[in-house]
Amino acid sequence: MSRARWSLWVPLALFISICIVVAMQLIHPYGNDIHSAMIGKPVPQFALPPASPERPGLSTADLRDGKPKLLNIFGSWCVPCIAEAPQLVELERRGATIFGIDLRDHPDDLAEFLSERGNPFARIGADEVSQVPVELGSSGVPESFVIDGQGVIRYQHIGDIRPEDVPMILAKLKEAGA
Repeated sequence: MSRARWSLWVPLALFISICIVVAMQLIHPYGNDIHSAMIGKPVPQFALPPASPERPGLSTADLRDGKPKLLNIFGSWCVPCIAEAPQLVELERRGATIFGIDLRDHPDDLAEFLSERGNPFARIGADEVSQVPVELGSSGVPESFVIDGQGVIRYQHIGDIRPEDVPMILAKLKEAGA
């Protein structure tokens, strides 16, 4: 009889143990830094047509003009890109040069996106097949890269840029210009 009672408690003990392990990983994750294989490497060769009549297109040569810049991959259809838009406007207001790669977008949708959320981009290239993000090792949208003046990737920011990320992005741009 006591053996039967003990076997009833084993599943509960296993469940509690699993919950503890999961809770500990949520509280103290193993690591949240993603180390891109592209850091320290030049941006791949590309030439994209303009995504908007208001801004010129974008090519690798534009990223090698001697000045650091933020390369932002986005789409008007992307909800986190909408959340990130005010931070990009703030970065531009604080002196950052921002170039954009607009993925698989319709020109009217992009125009509405920029009209409603601001246009912090000095250049916007249209990538209808998502070729450049694949070559950059991008994991999705939005994603941003700090590029130094020689066209070398110095930092990769996966996901939307949040208000608390703005000072760090500005610092990374300053480092890339040194």
